[in-house]
Amino acid sequence: MDPNRLKAITLFQNMSDDDLSALATLAEETSVPEGQEVVREGDFSYQFFAIEEGSAAVERDGRHVNDLGPGDFFGEIGVLEKELRTATVRATSPMRLIILSRWDLKRLERRDPSAFDQIRETLEARR
Repeated sequence: MDPNRLKAITLFQNMSDDDLSALATLAEETSVPEGQEVVREGDFSYQFFAIEEGSAAVERDGRHVNDLGPGDFFGEIGVLEKELRTATVRATSPMRLIILSRWDLKRLERRDPSAFDQIRETLEARR
């Protein structure tokens, strides 16, 4: 993946070019059609998602709680804390997502601890 694509994601905007390059080697991408459930509340959490294109609705306990769009991310709590998904996220338009797994983040932590620390700090501030 081109590291410059990661700069459009809020979480990664302040990372150095070297850190982005390291992260880009781990990242995957996928496309999701409108209406598809991306993650389901209560499921096991193995992946973190960043929205490159499209939009999604977030539901908790069956109630709409938020809307997400390009640059937003979700799934971080379960991935970092090894918890079950805390919400359901459904695509409200076709989406292109960048995906990092728990194992990808662990590899990043071993390869570049400062980059991982920057991500963790941002995610923890969001909680």
